[in-house]
Amino acid sequence: MILLWLVTLGWAFSFSLIGVYLSGQVDDYISVFLRVTLAALLFAPLLMRVHVSLRPALSLMAIGAVQIGLMYLFLFHAYAHLTVPELLLFTIFTPLYVTLIDEVMIGRRHLPGRFWAGAALAVAGAAVIRYGELSDSFVTGFLLVQGANLCFAAGQVAYKRLELGGELEQVHVFGLFFLGAALVSGLGMALFADFANMPATGGQWGVLLWLGLGASGLGYLGWNLGAKRVNTGQLAAMNNMLIPAGILVNFLFWDRGVDWLRLLVGGAVIAAAVWISGKRNT
Repeated sequence: MILLWLVTLGWAFSFSLIGVYLSGQVDDYISVFLRVTLAALLFAPLLMRVHVSLRPALSLMAIGAVQIGLMYLFLFHAYAHLTVPELLLFTIFTPLYVTLIDEVMIGRRHLPGRFWAGAALAVAGAAVIRYGELSDSFVTGFLLVQGANLCFAAGQVAYKRLELGGELEQVHVFGLFFLGAALVSGLGMALFADFANMPATGGQWGVLLWLGLGASGLGYLGWNLGAKRVNTGQLAAMNNMLIPAGILVNFLFWDRGVDWLRLLVGGAVIAAAVWISGKRNT
């Protein structure tokens, strides 16, 4: 669990950084491509030193293409229709998607009831924290975020079930994950990007470097390694811990108002969801 908690703390900065420095200023397709390409370059030296058979290589690339390639394309476009709090609100369904997709992918008719209870509690806790007034364009934003949620959930479950050897072996081949994402985002950039809106300031490049090398590069490695250490219910519930963490970051660094009662109650419900999901790996 420690890896998932650490990555959550790192990712808590990403939503606000994108909303403040990139959204509406740098083309979404360019932002996504630069972010995943930087992450791929981080792992390229390791990847060049190992041999990977074709099937797991293609599987890992496909997971990266979906989990972050397609996911980021949906997510970055959602910023044009939603505020950061609204975007966070619409991510609350991810735990249910993780649980449902895992049931379909591994061929079970029923997952343990505590997994479903944990996922439902995580959604309820996040809703307590982030419920509020919605903007007029929330439907488009909602659909975009749900597309991102489905991609992220599917990628997590697929990676959890993919046999890649021990953690050291996974680190060596993880560049393939970002290569798949770079191919998808690169195609989107080539077809749809507005190259007049390239990153132009030091702040924008600094945010992209953090997002690429830190939040994406090290973050997704840590998250996916952590996903293999926990059961499906715990993984589903942890997806919503980003919401209280993101609110704290907004308060501490951007001086945004916080409803502390909602934060404490919702955070406690999400923590209970992680606990209820159980401690055994499956």
